Amino acid sequence: MAMSRIRVALLPSQVWIAGTEATLKIKDMETGEIARDRDSGESLYTVTVMLMEDGRAEILKITLPESGLPDGLKAGAMVKPLDLVAIPWARVQKGQLQDGIAFRASSLELAGAAA
Repeated sequence: MAMSRIRVALLPSQVWIAGTEATLKIKDMETGEIARDRDSGESLYTVTVMLMEDGRAEILKITLPESGLPDGLKAGAMVKPLDLVAIPWARVQKGQLQDGIAFRASSLELAGAAA
């Protein structure tokens, strides 16, 4: 089943800060299988980022391929996600509906030194 992908517009007033270093994404916790990009086969990573704008902060977990990780990415670094999309999802697990929004980017770009 194809999932909807909604492009996320980045505004100049937004500040993006890496909250964590990149973490390898695990597809199956029981087997330890690593999540891979469907097209390229690359390992996928997640980075938690803080999006700050207009006095508000949102925390997002962004998935990206290994090739999209910038050298020197550290928690606290200012970043800019490239080709960011939001992917709504839903599933039934143990009889309970779970839903949310996954975020995916082609890469993160270092946007400057952390304050």
